[in-house]
Order: sequence, then C-alpha cells, then structure tokens
Amino acid sequence: MTQPFWQQKTWRLGAVGFMFDALDVALLSFIMAALTIEWSLSPGEKALLGSVNGVGMALGAFFAGYLADRLGRRRIFLWTLLLFTLGTALSALSWSLSAMLIFRLVIGLGLGGELPIAATYISETVRPEERGRAVVMAESFWAVGWLLAALIAYGVMPVFGEQGWRMALLLGGLPALFALYARRRIPESEAFLKQSAKNEKISTVQLWRKPFARHTAVLWVLWFTINFAYYGMFLWLPSLMLARGFSLIQSFGYVLLMTLAQLPGYLTAAWLIERIGRRRVLIFFLLGTAASAYAFGQATNLTMLLSAGLLLNFFNLGAWGALYAYTPELYPARLAGRGAGSAAFIGRIGAILAPLWTGWALSLGWTQGALFWSFVIILLLGVFVLALFGLESKGRLPLAWSSES
Repeated sequence: MTQPFWQQKTWRLGAVGFMFDALDVALLSFIMAALTIEWSLSPGEKALLGSVNGVGMALGAFFAGYLADRLGRRRIFLWTLLLFTLGTALSALSWSLSAMLIFRLVIGLGLGGELPIAATYISETVRPEERGRAVVMAESFWAVGWLLAALIAYGVMPVFGEQGWRMALLLGGLPALFALYARRRIPESEAFLKQSAKNEKISTVQLWRKPFARHTAVLWVLWFTINFAYYGMFLWLPSLMLARGFSLIQSFGYVLLMTLAQLPGYLTAAWLIERIGRRRVLIFFLLGTAASAYAFGQATNLTMLLSAGLLLNFFNLGAWGALYAYTPELYPARLAGRGAGSAAFIGRIGAILAPLWTGWALSLGWTQGALFWSFVIILLLGVFVLALFGLESKGRLPLAWSSES
C-alpha cells in the first residue's frame, strides 16, 4: 500500500460516492422549492418531505454499519449506492406527495448507509499518515455534487417548466449505472478481511464499554448537532430565499453562488487536519459555522446575505469533512462500521427533527433571524462537548487498522 491515496481505486470510488450522495440531497432542496409552487406545499408538508428522508437515512446508517462489520465494506458500499440512485430515478414518477414520501424513504435508506461506510472504507484502505487528509479530500466531492445539483436546478429545470423537477431526478438516478459498473473493480478492506478471519464475535454493546464509551458519547453529540444544523438550514435554503422575496430562478442562482464556497472549505480542512489535528479543526469550523449562521439570519440586504451564505457553506462543509475523518479513527476494525453507523444513526435523528423544526418555527411566524439563532445554539453545544470531552485522534494508534483496543 505505497500508492498515494488519490491513485487508489477505493479512494476514487469513495470520493465519487460522496459526490452522488450530495447530488441527491441537494436536488431535494431545489425540488422542495419547485414542488412548493406546483403542489402548493405548506411549510409543514415541506418539513415532512425533508424529515422522511432523514428517517430512511437513520435506518440505513444503523443497519449498514452492522452489515459492513459482518459482510464487508465493499459489498455494503455498492448496494447502498445502487439503492439510493435507483430510488432517485424512480421518484421522478411521483404523482403525489404521498408517493414522493415513499420514494424518499427508500432513497434515505441508501444514502444513510453509504455515507459512513464510505468514510470507514477509505480510512481502512489508505496509509495511516494520509488517513485524515484522504477522508476529507474524498468528502470534498460532496461540494462537487452540490454544484452539479445547483447547475441542474439553474440550467435544466427551467427548460422543462413545471416538469423540470422530474428531469432533475432522472439525471440524479444516472449514478446507478456507475454502481453496476464499479461492483467488480474495488477490493475489500484488508483491515476487515484480517478481522473477519479471526471469526471473533463482536457485540454492538462494546461501543459503550471502555475505552470506547467516551468516544461514542462525544461522536453522538457531534453527529446530532452537525446534522441538525445542516439539514435545518441547507434543505431550506432555496425556500428561505423565496421567502425573502426572490423568484425561484433567482433563488436557485444565489444558492449556486453560495455553493461555490464548499470546495475551498473542504480543501482548507484537508490542509489543516494533518497539521493541527482533527479536534482543533472541528472546533474551528464549527465556531465558524455558528458565526455564519448568525450572520445569515441577521442579513438585511443581498450583499450581506450572499456573504454570510458563502461563509456558511465554507465552514459547515469543512466541519463535515473533519467529522468524517475523525469518526472511524476512534474505533478498531471490529467496531469501525458499527461505530460510524451508530453515530450516523444518531445524526440522522437530527436530520429528521431539523426540517420539522424549521417548518414549525416558520409556520409560527418566527423570523429567519430567530430561526438561525437556534442553529447557533445547537452548534455551540457541539463545540462545548468536543472541547471538554473529545480526544485528539491524530498521532494515536491507528485503531481502524487494528483489532486491538
């Protein structure tokens, strides 16, 4: 394993997997804005559409983590990728909100399973000294997926008028072909193969036994707070822009512009993570996200709004990259899938609640300033727990490569 991480098939395919994940999540945010007009969705119905996706992601994360420790990273990675991309294509046939909710549940199962497994898979198949940077750089392809979705929303959906959202979903389902193509081209994680050869019975309860209980508690808080803030803000961005008086096309264009800051955020996190450590990078980017959320909520003109939106994308996605690098390093191979999957499961509870919270707050007449204060508070909670109880994983025993605790 002497190749740089970017030359390895597992890293490249994992990175493309992150890109496809983001494409689907971002398309949902744009489609919600379009369906609001076509189907006359209320804030509560939009919140339900965002939250049912989170229900699927929570279940997918929980079961995929368990199955990845039993059946292998490679197999579960590919099956979850295929599940959510096919679901996205089929959702283009939705004839009502109820049908769309069913499709989004299926899509969420694949999305929720693929994300933590991809990070664990990459972490176990690159050199230990490159792990942090490799995971963040793979996760940076999330920004590429968001940009693709924004381009589809801005450049393709208007061409097809009221049915543009269906064409967007069909395009979002094309990665299913990639999953079928890639199924024989990537190897299994050596760490998993070594562990499975021992035929050791592992219980998920071990996540809450020494020395892992502290890691698990901190990760669960972090995953919940970051998911809550992300899905509460980003799924609603186009709709929030509409509420500020911009047209649908203007809203899509401004969100596209804001999205450009995601990639620099990832690259900055990737550069810092091997220099100052995972914990410090997470704290820095979470504080930046909180400050940006406050600025976005208080913005009174377009310049302030776009500036805050750019910073919000920069800091929030940088924090995501660091979180994915941090999580699998805190567990040995025998628990890495379940450790990442359980943390993602708790995070998806935040993803379920956040859209409901945003819709409920707006339906009560909350201002966007008041709404974004709630996200500031939840982000600061994550910073507090990490600063007080989180341990640095950089330079410690690479647990994901070992079966020893």
